[in-house]
Amino acid sequence: MLSNEQQCRYERHILMPEIGEELQSKLLQSSVLIIGAGGLGAPIAYYLTAAGVGHIGIIDSDVVELSNLQRQIIHNVNDLGRQKVESAKEKLQLLNPDTKITAFCDTFNRSNAAKILASFDFIIDATDNFDSKFLINDECVKANKAFSIGSIFRFQGQVLIHIPGSACYRCIFESVPDGNIPIGPLSPIPGIVGSIQATEAIKYLIGSDNLLINTLLTIDADSMEFSKIKLTPRNNCICTINTPQCNKTH
Repeated sequence: MLSNEQQCRYERHILMPEIGEELQSKLLQSSVLIIGAGGLGAPIAYYLTAAGVGHIGIIDSDVVELSNLQRQIIHNVNDLGRQKVESAKEKLQLLNPDTKITAFCDTFNRSNAAKILASFDFIIDATDNFDSKFLINDECVKANKAFSIGSIFRFQGQVLIHIPGSACYRCIFESVPDGNIPIGPLSPIPGIVGSIQATEAIKYLIGSDNLLINTLLTIDADSMEFSKIKLTPRNNCICTINTPQCNKTH
């Protein structure tokens, strides 16, 4: 049962027939892990906190630098030199005290992945390099976790959503490409891609049957074109071989 204050805070959600009080209460009991507190992580964290997700974890080992402020809207000049996760936690707690924020000042790696993932219902990749995206994909598949992967570059973005049984990142890219993702997104692009990732996370948590699965969403903000590339789970992929419950749906 929502308190009077919560009924006021989440009034616009409660008025939506797709959500209502029951599913808003479900959001308050749900949890999301955001891996990365930068360009993508900032809008994702803001919107999930505002929406009333009950527990949000943020993991990142970097500190705030001046060059981050062009796109990482959760930080400001007073945060320069601070750990990104601490800066983000401070802003999010001010936005919504209903949400518990857990800050992991660490890198996400194979040694800590299983322990960290176990506490969360949905995982969001908000990193800026291929090694991390493949690691997140592989560890989430092994842990049977639903997740999203977002990528940004210049005017462009991509979003992939995986639930057990659907195509994963390795179904598109079998191995890690050489080099890192080129830097330099236009300032609002992380906001566009991050907002889509946050939307899909909320849809998953409330049990929507209309998730962006078996699909790679591509965005070109220069031409303002959105495209969907249909995917199928690839034979011999980690998501079809190494996951015992790969046919499970949420």
